[in-house]
Amino acid sequence: MRPLLILALLALAACGADGEPIRPEASSTVTLSNKGVGMSTAVRVRQGPFTLGVAL
Repeated sequence: MRPLLILALLALAACGADGEPIRPEASSTVTLSNKGVGMSTAVRVRQGPFTLGVAL
């Protein structure tokens, strides 16, 4: 358990180690329809021409 904790702390410390940290972008949408209420959330990170995103 301890090596996993140390690895997690090192990974967290390495974020932005070679430059400024990258800010994530988040967006949420709430939709009302006859079937009920729907909600979606997306988080994205952009670095130059690359984009990484997760939508729920």
